[in-house]
Amino acid sequence: MKTAVIIGLGLIGGSMALELRKRCGYQIWGIDANPENAQKALELSIIDQIVDYNDITNADIAIVAVPVDIIPKVLQKTLDYVGEQTAVMDMGSVKGSICKSVENHPNRSHFIASHPMAGTEFSGPEAAIYNLFDNKVMVFCEIEKSHKHLVDKAMDFAQKLNMRIKIMSPEAHDRHTAYVSHLSHVSSFMLGKTVLEIEKDEQSIFDLASTGFASTVRLAKSDAAMWCPIFLENKENVLKSLDEYIKNLEEFRKMIQDQEDGKIRKTIKEINYIKKILK
Repeated sequence: MKTAVIIGLGLIGGSMALELRKRCGYQIWGIDANPENAQKALELSIIDQIVDYNDITNADIAIVAVPVDIIPKVLQKTLDYVGEQTAVMDMGSVKGSICKSVENHPNRSHFIASHPMAGTEFSGPEAAIYNLFDNKVMVFCEIEKSHKHLVDKAMDFAQKLNMRIKIMSPEAHDRHTAYVSHLSHVSSFMLGKTVLEIEKDEQSIFDLASTGFASTVRLAKSDAAMWCPIFLENKENVLKSLDEYIKNLEEFRKMIQDQEDGKIRKTIKEINYIKKILK
């Protein structure tokens, strides 16, 4: 039976484990720095057994699904133990620093830099769910530096998870994700902060929150241990996107302050074009 080692048994790692068993027929071994997480994943049947890094040598695939600031260290250690046929994938949402961290590792060719564009606001082994990756995008970077047969294995795995594959450079990946993912989380966190500061009556928030508010602020429930490292690791791109966002907020504020009805309507209609992109 094919074997996968999942390192980091939270939402992404746990959900990958569930899908690898269900759709690909893998036996699932788990590693987590938190023994309680590992034990919980075992109790929930997310993994078949708890192992250590020595066992990676016998694995067909190893998936590193830990916070992005820890990935370089964990990835180095994982590559130290790979067998001849072991493909190593990381799930980090920042690719530049991760790719650079292993560029000189003697087993670099076993590594396929990856990022599944999927997730929820929940964390921990209990958050793992089936079908999280359906119709989502799996980004691969620097595949020219990896063994072709291991890249083929990673792509086959992504396709079996019903994911669409996109290949791009680490630089392009980090720039685009800053706008379409990282900025949206900053926006949600700050919206939540603003409402909590202005509206001291929690019951009013609960009673009056519409589906619009709930969907916009949903990401504000996300785990700080995951998102703080992402913002800092992708600092330059996040700051650039924030500068543009703040500029647009200030311009829109002035339109409202000056009661510029025509400009407000025109701006909203122009932004409505996004409906054609996000069908």
